[in-house]
Amino acid sequence: MGPVLAGVLQLLALMAALALAYKPLGTYMAKVYTSDKHLRVEKWIYKGIGADPDTEMRWPAYLRGVLAFSLAGVLFLYVLQRLQGVLPGSLGFASIDPDQAFNTAASFVSNTNWQSYSGEQAMGHVVQTAGLAVQNFVSAAVGMAVAVTLVRGFARSRTGELGNFWSDLVRGVVRLLVPIAVVGALVLVACGVIQNFSGIHEVGQFMGGTQEWNGGAVASQEAIKELGTNGGGYFNANSSHPFENPTPFTNLFEIFLILLIPFSITRTFGLMVGSVRQGYAILATMATIWVGFVALMMWTEFSHHGPAFEAAGGATEGKEVRFGIGASSIFAVSTTLTSTGAVDSFHSSFTGLGGGITLLGMMLGEIAPGGVGSGLYGMLIMAIIAVFIAGLMVGRTPEYLGKKIGSREIKLAACYILITPALVLVFTACAMALPAPANSMTNSGAHGFSEILYAYTSGANNNGSAFAGLNADTQWFNTTIGLAMLLGRFVPMVFVLALAGSLAEQKPVPVTAGTLRTDKPLYTGLLVGTIIIITGLTYFPALALGPLAEGLA
Repeated sequence: MGPVLAGVLQLLALMAALALAYKPLGTYMAKVYTSDKHLRVEKWIYKGIGADPDTEMRWPAYLRGVLAFSLAGVLFLYVLQRLQGVLPGSLGFASIDPDQAFNTAASFVSNTNWQSYSGEQAMGHVVQTAGLAVQNFVSAAVGMAVAVTLVRGFARSRTGELGNFWSDLVRGVVRLLVPIAVVGALVLVACGVIQNFSGIHEVGQFMGGTQEWNGGAVASQEAIKELGTNGGGYFNANSSHPFENPTPFTNLFEIFLILLIPFSITRTFGLMVGSVRQGYAILATMATIWVGFVALMMWTEFSHHGPAFEAAGGATEGKEVRFGIGASSIFAVSTTLTSTGAVDSFHSSFTGLGGGITLLGMMLGEIAPGGVGSGLYGMLIMAIIAVFIAGLMVGRTPEYLGKKIGSREIKLAACYILITPALVLVFTACAMALPAPANSMTNSGAHGFSEILYAYTSGANNNGSAFAGLNADTQWFNTTIGLAMLLGRFVPMVFVLALAGSLAEQKPVPVTAGTLRTDKPLYTGLLVGTIIIITGLTYFPALALGPLAEGLA
């Protein structure tokens, strides 16, 4: 079997698995977030944190809950890292420096999981399990809670009440993330991923020196790392490490976990707004972009010209021979079109155009299918923009799901789509203009610029993957990327929740002959075009200086 055919068959198998899980999981999530009953364990949690899960919140109160909980997470994780040297189970590792502790705390709480450290050489068992793994669950649940709130904004009318943050948070963890992660971890353990609390031990002599490895609760963290679109690896090599991802099957299974909730939540959206067809329209938009990016990535990596590439059967540099070019291409696209950040190959070693595809995937806003929760609310923002553009074309007040998109709504949507590009481009410009950050680049020219651009794109979009080649463990990058991650996560949430509150207060608008049908292929095409055009106009100059210049050289 040729490598191209193998890659295509893996893609088809993945699509079939996602299709089988789509309806039952999407329906189950809709029941989770619309149920008026609480499980016994949930009641214990509410009692422990002093929250009333039945109290409805308006959007300012909901936002305060999101920010207070996230701030507590940042402080706890920061202190845990600073105290690591005196904690049991630290494996002898010292406490984390202040700038790196801030960067890591901001990273995991914002669901970014950017890592400027080598996991197996810096973090002990307590920080990994009690700190980082816990944030993998709750940061994902926060994203889903905000997404569900926006859906309620469309579904409800003449009210400012959008649900209860603490109830949405706890249900997301207890009823959804934990059960699936447990099953996922068992599958990974059965396939060879390690799960222990072993200390550091010597495994052999290599090139005149010794090689040492430490164990860890890797399978459990790997499962939620992918399921929650987190991406932080237990080891520095991330999902290319055999302890995290030993076989081609586990590689495909981890991609499945990455895409499972972001695709399935579109059915949850359709059920909650009372129109499954609307969910299918959003799903079709996400799937079209994802499949298109995978096909384009495979083409660039398989057909790159040159004697070395032709002899190897494609661009094999930086890719695991266990997985091959096809599977690595699927993984790279899936991780950068979501907010996962896990890697099974090094994106810096992709072809110039291939690296550009990973960059563009994040620049779209990671909405195809995007992160857990964040992908859905990002896509719904783009849907509002597309409806507004269509309304301008025909001279009609735009409407979406029975709600008028007036000046307030479009201003909030516009602020949402502008904040992340502003963070990316401003921080990148500052890093290129100052002398110290440029010293961290391994490469010069277009590729070196791509390293800097990729780092801030990954941070501000809450992706977390690295281009590899940039030394980001400096005070400048730890601080600025940490700020980019926090601002890129929580400032857009302000606009999303404000938009949800504005929509929920409206009276539904009846459907007329002039209403744009947003559940038809025509609108799906308009939405895809809107996403590509907005991203292209925003980022094309930066892409032209980096990956496009390198790919066309």
